[in-house]
Amino acid sequence: MFGNAPRALWSRWIEPDLDNRIGLACRCLLVQEDGRNLLFESGIGAFFEPSLRERYGVVEGRHVLLEALAGRGIGPDDVDAVVLSHLHFDHAGGLLTSWQAAASHELVFPRATFVVSREGWQRASHPHSRDRASFIPELLGLLNDSHRLELVDGDRSRSLGEGYRFHMSQGHTPGLMLTEIDMPGGAVVVVADLIPGTAWVHLPITMGYDRFPELLVDEKAALLGSLADRGGRIFYTHDPRVALSGIARDEKGRFQATDPQASLDGLSR
Repeated sequence: MFGNAPRALWSRWIEPDLDNRIGLACRCLLVQEDGRNLLFESGIGAFFEPSLRERYGVVEGRHVLLEALAGRGIGPDDVDAVVLSHLHFDHAGGLLTSWQAAASHELVFPRATFVVSREGWQRASHPHSRDRASFIPELLGLLNDSHRLELVDGDRSRSLGEGYRFHMSQGHTPGLMLTEIDMPGGAVVVVADLIPGTAWVHLPITMGYDRFPELLVDEKAALLGSLADRGGRIFYTHDPRVALSGIARDEKGRFQATDPQASLDGLSR
């Protein structure tokens, strides 16, 4: 998760367990507006069979996303759109029903439009051997057969409309789609794996999973500089403690996370 940064450094930020693993979130963002429920990311879900769940250290065997939505009075039929930054299993697995022996997976959101970048879709359809295991092969067929798939080429989505635009990133995976959401208190960007958590705000810190770390650092610098200049904020999908923060430069010009928030419940659109 920290690329070529030594353990002596990164363990100051997140303490590993005896198996050298760290705790990570698979956080999703729910936006409710104008009678619509919009979901950004779907988390890892519960599609893994037990041995894979153990291998990846997935703690919950239940579908946490569906439970969280139900706790807000939202059923699967009530979700109007799901926007996916990319199709790696820890961001898209929540689209699938929970694992059951001898049962096929199905999509859990029967009405939703699924919004994915065209380049990200092409990567998932024809993965490189280096990241093939990060994708869920059966998911692509289910999404395509749903006839509710929107492939995005530019910076806007016809399904989302005004108030949402995309930044495209290539350093982690081709066609990583970062959604910027207009808000009165400052734009919020769902940065996905460009910046998994607050520790990765520091520009040199990248992941071993990133396909092009130097490009990713440049992409981070450009986005963080823009957000710092205009008072924008970041939504983190993987930080175990922080869901949202501002961005500022310190006295040496380094970026840092400011005003960290553990929850976005009740944040006004």
